[in-house]
Amino acid sequence: MEAVTFGVLGAVTAGRGPDVLALKGPRHRAVLARLILARRRVVPVARLVDDLWEAPPPRAVGAVRTFVGDLRRALEPDRPPRAPARLLVTEGPGYALRAAPDAVDAWRFEAAVTEADRLPAAQAPERLRAALGEWRGPAYAEFGTEDWARGERSRLTELRLRAVERRAELLVELGRAAEAVPDLDAHLTEHPWREESWRLLALALYRTGRQADALAVLRRAHALLAGRLGIDPGPRLRRLEAGILAQDPDLDPPGEPADAAARLWARTTEAYDRTVAAGSRARLESTVGLLRGLAVTGGGGLEAAREHRMTAVQAAEETGDAELTARVIGAYDVPANWTRGDDPELARRIVAAAERTLAALPQDPTADTARCRLLATVALESRGVRSPRGPRAAAEAEEIARRLDDPALLAFALNGVFMQSCTRAGLAPRRDAIGAELTALGARHGLVNHEVLGHLIRLQARAALADLTAADAHARAVDRLAERHERPLVGVFTAWYRALREAVSADAPAGSADESGGSPDSAEAAYRSAAARLDGAGMPGLERGLLPLALLGLRLARGRPARVDPRADWGPYRPWAEPFALLAEGRDTEARGALRALPEPPPDLLYEALCCAEAAAALGLGDRPALRRTYDRLLPAAGEVAGAGSGLLTFGPVDGWLAAIRRALDA
Repeated sequence: MEAVTFGVLGAVTAGRGPDVLALKGPRHRAVLARLILARRRVVPVARLVDDLWEAPPPRAVGAVRTFVGDLRRALEPDRPPRAPARLLVTEGPGYALRAAPDAVDAWRFEAAVTEADRLPAAQAPERLRAALGEWRGPAYAEFGTEDWARGERSRLTELRLRAVERRAELLVELGRAAEAVPDLDAHLTEHPWREESWRLLALALYRTGRQADALAVLRRAHALLAGRLGIDPGPRLRRLEAGILAQDPDLDPPGEPADAAARLWARTTEAYDRTVAAGSRARLESTVGLLRGLAVTGGGGLEAAREHRMTAVQAAEETGDAELTARVIGAYDVPANWTRGDDPELARRIVAAAERTLAALPQDPTADTARCRLLATVALESRGVRSPRGPRAAAEAEEIARRLDDPALLAFALNGVFMQSCTRAGLAPRRDAIGAELTALGARHGLVNHEVLGHLIRLQARAALADLTAADAHARAVDRLAERHERPLVGVFTAWYRALREAVSADAPAGSADESGGSPDSAEAAYRSAAARLDGAGMPGLERGLLPLALLGLRLARGRPARVDPRADWGPYRPWAEPFALLAEGRDTEARGALRALPEPPPDLLYEALCCAEAAAALGLGDRPALRRTYDRLLPAAGEVAGAGSGLLTFGPVDGWLAAIRRALDA
């Protein structure tokens, strides 16, 4: 006779071969279900009574014995009278169902799922498909409201859902993503809260070339989770959406090129998400580390770092822990070689947060490192702002760093000192010394980012000092470092330096008509080519207005009349372009008013260049007060090349401008 099999993945059933056994009423099936759930263990009669009735009747124990007798006759119809039962047995105070390990569909299902985990990936999907075929409906379907069944129903249901997702994941990994899509679609219709299923469906669609459908699925998931549950999608969904938008090669189907480092990154971040609590302080500090790494990648990475940096600072401040906040603010030690900020409002907020945190730190030596990083942050983020606070913060940070003898801390502090080294003209030698120390520190202590920074600073300073041979050497050195350590933004600055070199070869003394030397056309072409590199680089503080200003300097350095296009994006340099535009239109009085309204140039690397632009307008208008003012400002830079300290553009030798101003004043 064939063995009896049992089903609980759907309605509770018993059968022999193709025949379904008659189990009489619902309480008979409840007793059988309760015994199956016990997994061959004894269930006391008293427990069965409690499980079957909320208020047991007077003869409940006798009723249970009747149900058991009826079940035995159905399960073992050929058992002789008074012969001991072999399947539904009496033992001690109760009963046990001694079913074979493969006689219950739920047990077979669990064994198959476990087996699939041990199989080669290519064989596992078929094993899981067969296992999922055991299901006929909800587990213990007719007993869904019973307390005794609730836990087992939930456990089996979760196991089934994970099996569906695991099979889909395997198919996607095996390059059979199209096979996974229909099952996942149906699965999500019944279980729309499964974030992992949304992720797998989107990934499967992406790998079958349906990028738009993949993004639509992710947005549907976001709308569902946010609209009905009021929660945002989890980190895995967010990372997938970002990866699809960026067309991350790690998302490509198997067999196509994929970066091993990207795969390792994905697995590591997944493990981090699982093991580090979402609201933990460790996450805040780790986040700043990620933002720091993003910032040096340029483009979208730099923009993303700026976007999220203040959020991290605010989250740290909300903890009320000043030392944690200091670490979060001060950990963003991203080297910067451009002295005009990309987001002045963000910089102002960062400085304000740093100042609040400085005031809250304990006044003892244990907080010196945190204090130094906060002061360096103030100095860095106050770039281009004419205030005594920036230089003072830079000097104090440098003093602490040197006292603590911490190379990384000193490199950070020196970056702040550099940012505050443009308060007047003629400070290129000071910047050159800063760059030299940063280069040495970086090389000696493995601080690659600051070694790169040191070379860029020295490139700028040597160009200002007309030592283009040394500047060329630093340009070559920094390009090699950038290639070796993947620092794409460096190429933007060295491309502009090459344009500057071309412009210098085309320069003639200011005010002269000599046009010997290099070709202005080739210099202009080089500037335009360099400007194209800025598109998408994520540095609006550098990009805005730079090309028009460079072209203006190119003309003025060769003694040619200024040619200003008022429709161009002059960005922050528009006030210095305005007098030329008005002069070209014959509006001399307005041009004179615009010239007199000019502020002192901001304390940045274009200080001398803007002084020369003002001098050129003053020469054109014969404005003696403006000429005296620009002469005094430029005099400390005698012997330097105006604007070349930026490493980007030139207005020609400062000495030529000083001579032209003196001639005009003498006349």
